[in-house]
Amino acid sequence: MIKLILHFIFFYLLLNFNTTFSKEIVVSPKSFIKSISQAIQISRSGDTINIKSGYYTEGNIIINKPLIIIGTRNPVIDGLGTGEIFTITSSDVEISGLTINNSGVSYLYENAGIKLKEVTNCRILNNTFINNFFAIYLAKSSNSIISGNYIEGMRKKETNSGNGIHLWDCRDIIISNNIILNHRDGIYFEFVRNGRIFDNRSYNNLRYGLHFMFSDSCKYWENIFESNSAGVAVMYTKNVLMKKNVFRNNWGTSSYGLLLKDISNSEIKENQFIGNSVGILLEGCSRIIINKNDLTENGWAIKLMANSMENSFSLNNFINNSFNLSTNSMQNFNKFEGNYWSNYNGYDLDKNGVGDVPFRPVTMFSVIVEKQHLALILLNSHFVKLLDIAEGVVPSITPNALIDPKPSMKAINWSK
Repeated sequence: MIKLILHFIFFYLLLNFNTTFSKEIVVSPKSFIKSISQAIQISRSGDTINIKSGYYTEGNIIINKPLIIIGTRNPVIDGLGTGEIFTITSSDVEISGLTINNSGVSYLYENAGIKLKEVTNCRILNNTFINNFFAIYLAKSSNSIISGNYIEGMRKKETNSGNGIHLWDCRDIIISNNIILNHRDGIYFEFVRNGRIFDNRSYNNLRYGLHFMFSDSCKYWENIFESNSAGVAVMYTKNVLMKKNVFRNNWGTSSYGLLLKDISNSEIKENQFIGNSVGILLEGCSRIIINKNDLTENGWAIKLMANSMENSFSLNNFINNSFNLSTNSMQNFNKFEGNYWSNYNGYDLDKNGVGDVPFRPVTMFSVIVEKQHLALILLNSHFVKLLDIAEGVVPSITPNALIDPKPSMKAINWSK
């Protein structure tokens, strides 16, 4: 009788231990558990599922409880081009160390390598995504981290390519240290609040390296956006900080380093705009501080539309651009002061580092080109230089009020 009681106590304690403490479930082509879905089905909340090296043709995997899923020696999960691969519907899930390939292309559904739906406190870390429609998709989710992932799309057409990292109606998301290429948009935000994007490289995408709309109070720093078809677009947003990013070689007839449309109360500072068709385009923007940026060897450094007002441009370096500034208005409701212009020919008699003659950044030829694009073939002719000299002496068709009254005589080292 005593033995029976002791056995009962032992089994009770064992059962209690198993339900209190998490365990590891191993998935392997050589083990009893060969399927990720099977491992999830038998797991309890808080368990770790360790997927060993191998090739798993598995998709439509639903994670509906808090789990840690880790890959050992780079297991490959192949969706075979059908549907979604992982769908996370539980908070407190972590996925790391997997290679996730071939979610299905769809014109009705946003199939993804990993989709997070209405969850919080999830982490997608150090995975590889190859040839997925969308790679990582977050909807109505919050307080999650997407970091250290390599994401490469199919690069076919915009219609059958999704975005690398896509957020819709999310809050407090960190996106860091990812490499994203060959998708439609590298990173896409819509109705996002308090997003943090840093240390990412988004390049060679079919449309934008970064594209976000209606996403207030977000910060972007130390990212590289390079060789994307249309550069970066920020639209219908306020309270944005973009700092220490590189916008490079975004080149084409409708391409920009940075397109700002209907943006207000934001700051663009300490960025590098190098070799873009247009460095920065502002349309319908107000109260933006554009400060301490390098704009180097762009077609147009700045295109400033007439409906943009109360913006401030100061301590920027404009170096070897074909056109420093273009505008479609004879009026000026913006402020330029203390910038360096590499084609400034003024003098500094009192040697205080500030030019004694104001600089007019809009040339006569830039106005002509805005009205007749074919005039670009005359860009490097002596005739154009004579026109600009004459216009500088007696302004007639360039905005008389658009000047930098205190141009810097030397390039500004704002990186100190």
